[in-house]
Amino acid sequence: MTAVLLALASAALFGAMTVAVRLGLRDLPEASGAALATVIPATAIGLVAAAFHPDLHGAWPFLLAGLLAPGGSQVLFTLAVREVGASRTSVMVGGAPLVAVAIALVFLDEPLRVPLLIGALAIVAGGVLLAAERDRPGHLRRLGLVYAAAAAILFATRDNLARALHTHASPGTAAAATLIAGTIAAAIWTRRPPTARELRRLAPAGVLFGLSYVCLFEAYFRGRVSVVSPLVATESLWGVGLSALLIRHNEGMGRRLALWALLVVAGGALIGATR
Repeated sequence: MTAVLLALASAALFGAMTVAVRLGLRDLPEASGAALATVIPATAIGLVAAAFHPDLHGAWPFLLAGLLAPGGSQVLFTLAVREVGASRTSVMVGGAPLVAVAIALVFLDEPLRVPLLIGALAIVAGGVLLAAERDRPGHLRRLGLVYAAAAAILFATRDNLARALHTHASPGTAAAATLIAGTIAAAIWTRRPPTARELRRLAPAGVLFGLSYVCLFEAYFRGRVSVVSPLVATESLWGVGLSALLIRHNEGMGRRLALWALLVVAGGALIGATR
C-alpha cells in the first residue's frame, strides 16, 4: 500500500512539474539552460532526502543510471514541452510502462499474455492518435512527440535499473545519485551555466521534480516495476488536467486529448494488472 501511495504522489508531482516547465519557459529566449535549471534544485531536494539515510557505498550504480534519467531524459523532456506543450508531452511519456514491459519481456523472459498485449495496443493507439492529430495549434510542433517518446524510453530503462539495484542503497541516496549524474549530463549538454532568470523561472519545476523523484525511488524500493510504473504513468492525467486548468489557451486542448490520455493510462493500468 505504501508503494502505491508513493507512486501516485510521484505521478501527481511529475504532472505538476510538466506544467511548471511549460510556464517557466515562457518569455525565455531559448530552452538550452532550462533542463539544467530544473535539475539543479531537484538535486538539492535529493541531497536533503539522502542526508536522512546516507549510503555512499551503494550509490555508484545509480550515478550510471542517472546519466540516462534524469540526464538525457530531462533534456529531451524539456525540448518536448517546448515543442509540443505540457499536456501532449504528458500523454506520450505516459507510455513508459509499455517500454518497461518490453524490456522485461526481452531481458527477463517474462511471458506475453493477451491482456498485456491489449494494454500495449491501447498505449500505442493513444500515441498514434496523438501523432496524427490535425487540429494541433500551429505553434506546437510534432517533433516534440519524438522527444517525448525518446524520454519515455529512458524513463522506462531507469525504472528497471532502479528496481534491479534497489538493494544496493537507500532510496534517498539512490535518488540523489541519479540527480547528481543528471545535473552533470545536463551541464555537458548545455555547456553553460543557467542564467539567474532561468533558475528563477524553473525553480518551481525543479522542486516538484525533486520531490517526485524521491517519491519514485521510495516506491520502487518497496514495490515491483509492474505495480509502480503503471501508477506513475497516471502523470498523464495530472499533466492534462493541470494544463486544462492553468494553460488551456496555449495547449489547444479538447475532449480528444483527454480521451487519448485516458487510453494511455488505461493501457498502463491493464499492463500492471496483468503482470
